[in-house]
Amino acid sequence: MTNVFDRLIGQDALVADLRGAATSARSIAARFDEGDAGAVSMFAGDPVDELPTAVRESMTHAWLFTGPPGSGRSVAATAFAAALECQSPVEVGCGECHSCTTVMGGTHGDVRHIAPEGLSISVKSIREIVSVAARRPTTGRWQIVLVEDADRLTEQGANALLKAVEEPPERTLFLLCAPSVAPEDISITLRSRCRHVALTSPPVDRIAQVLVERDGIDAERAQWAASVSGGHVGRARRLATDEAARNQREQALAVARAATRESTALGAADRLVKKATETASAISEELDAPETEELLTALGAGGTGKGTARPPRGTAGVIKGLESRQKSRKTRLARDALDLALVDLVALFRDALALSTGARVTLMQPDKEHDVIRPMAEYASPDKLLACVEAVLECREALAGNVKPKFAVGAMVVKIGDQLRRS
Repeated sequence: MTNVFDRLIGQDALVADLRGAATSARSIAARFDEGDAGAVSMFAGDPVDELPTAVRESMTHAWLFTGPPGSGRSVAATAFAAALECQSPVEVGCGECHSCTTVMGGTHGDVRHIAPEGLSISVKSIREIVSVAARRPTTGRWQIVLVEDADRLTEQGANALLKAVEEPPERTLFLLCAPSVAPEDISITLRSRCRHVALTSPPVDRIAQVLVERDGIDAERAQWAASVSGGHVGRARRLATDEAARNQREQALAVARAATRESTALGAADRLVKKATETASAISEELDAPETEELLTALGAGGTGKGTARPPRGTAGVIKGLESRQKSRKTRLARDALDLALVDLVALFRDALALSTGARVTLMQPDKEHDVIRPMAEYASPDKLLACVEAVLECREALAGNVKPKFAVGAMVVKIGDQLRRS
């Protein structure tokens, strides 16, 4: 395994800052180990983004990683956590020591990962993790709380986390990940307590290079997948290797053409929602089965002794709780799959809008330029194409507000069809 920061693509300046901060953190941890009560004053608390290099590379107790989907914000936070716990005396984030491998694998005893299993992160989850993280580290230098989707914190959850960030235990660090610093993604007060780390989408050529070198994907297919992935490395890998992912993308982009005819519009909307549901169900089945089996085994079911054929009495609530969490996760997976399809669709309309106005930009769906994008740009006026973009964005907002997908997507297709048929 290489250095943990090698997982970040096209983020060289950021890696240098994080490596410097992790090095600074070693000195602070050593002071704590020596019983220096003043070591906490070594944390640099200035949350301003434009900082001199010496301050950027100093350490603070709370960090906020932002960036568009696929930019690697959670990877960056996890790599930083590994570097903070790294045991190598020579290389920060060596990627080979026990701490690095366990942090990257999600099994380190002092690194707590918080990610929404359902549609949001509850205050209960935050309180439980923060309570445990307030203890002294057991094997590493720090107790680290890593919140992968801080934009999904409930209001109560955000307030509970804010309290912990404002009054942190001396050996506890908080690493938060969110799409942006906008108030709808992270509370203003919580953001002000963190040092901001902004990631950008990696360039297409770098993504393609990774797919070829790390995954052994054919160069031509890797270049195509990188060009239509929206800068999302994981998405590019799935498009290059998974036919189902390619089919789902094609189905999403086909909505634009289907919406122009009343006879096909609503059918395309239904198929889009159904495909997202099927994708979520397939993923859920893979995740649910081992979780359920593990829980039942822990409760004593499946044994060979007397009375072990089924879980003991009083455990029905535990099993029901797991089923409820799995159901919530399935709903989130379906919403995420549908949102990804909508991102592809809005990118198609954006490309057509760009061409219709003569803007010189890189297309987000370049493989559709000649058979879909250019004909659409020549057929529909810019204001109509802009209305189509807005219709898709409104649909995403409706889904985020828990509107049923069938109704939200149906309304979107009707709006798109109304604009394109009137052109």
